[in-house]
Amino acid sequence: MDTLLHAQWVEVAPLPTPVTNNAVAGVAGADGEFVFSFLGLGSTRSYSGIHRRAFRYDVGLDTWSEIEGPPLARIAATAVNVRGTIYLFSGYTVAADGGERTLPDVDIYDPRNGTWRSGAPMPVPADDAVSAVWRDSLIYMISGWSDRDNVRDVQVYDPFTDSWTAATPIPGPPVFGHAGAIAGNTILYVDGVRTAATGPRFRITNAAYRGEIDPEDPSHIVWQELPPHPGPPRYRMAAGALGSRIVFAGGTANPYNYSGIGYDGNPSEPVAAAFAFDVQTGRWESLPAEPVASMDHRGLAVVGKRLFVVGGMLADQHVTPRVQRLDFGRLGE
Repeated sequence: MDTLLHAQWVEVAPLPTPVTNNAVAGVAGADGEFVFSFLGLGSTRSYSGIHRRAFRYDVGLDTWSEIEGPPLARIAATAVNVRGTIYLFSGYTVAADGGERTLPDVDIYDPRNGTWRSGAPMPVPADDAVSAVWRDSLIYMISGWSDRDNVRDVQVYDPFTDSWTAATPIPGPPVFGHAGAIAGNTILYVDGVRTAATGPRFRITNAAYRGEIDPEDPSHIVWQELPPHPGPPRYRMAAGALGSRIVFAGGTANPYNYSGIGYDGNPSEPVAAAFAFDVQTGRWESLPAEPVASMDHRGLAVVGKRLFVVGGMLADQHVTPRVQRLDFGRLGE
């Protein structure tokens, strides 16, 4: 595994309140660079702490402010930016009796005027999925959990026609809590949790899959399995694309629902390691580890050559407002 130099972690202004399992996205434009955090779970780690709050971080000023959140509180949603507009997908609600419901909702936020509108709902609702943007146009929703089990679906949303199409399904077992992104024409996703018919129902996977999108027919994906990334498999890592690289940070080796207590009854603890995959060279590369290990992420917010890990859970399942920024200089030297 090659080393990726000229990268360092920097702690920046914290969120106004502790939050975990939040959806994040970065936006850069003429009025500045911003990171957004939507939805999530507060410090109680209880169903009653699931909220619809949203926050905006001004990168230049190093300050956070609260903004209007989406209509419905939930966790395990994902967010992406397409041409300055943010698209927020799915997530699930938790009732007082413990019942959970995967939502098909698509909420669209315009940072320029601070308004929300609804998009066409997902044909197959899937929370804890990977959402990724291809060529600043189409949005790919990859696998995820849908009420009773995982799905193999790859669903493609066109924000310009507000419509969905089905793409080539994933080749491996369907998973939730996996991590990934798109760089160029390449989708990469890793790990996550599959279900089993016998024994422990929820089992972490140790796998990586690469998919090549056909530019002439973006619904056609050629998939192949890759060697696993270095280190143990992870659940709910943060991931995002930067140039030809897809970057991963944090996560845990012990999957859980939302409380931070594993399905096996043991408390889950975060892993500090970070790494990347270069889609051009086909190699895994090492990165400096997070100074403070974190887990329970649904994405890395990417702005310029900087990536942001926003909130999450620290050791002892402590929900944090901490924000850690990964800065890059020249890549690959």
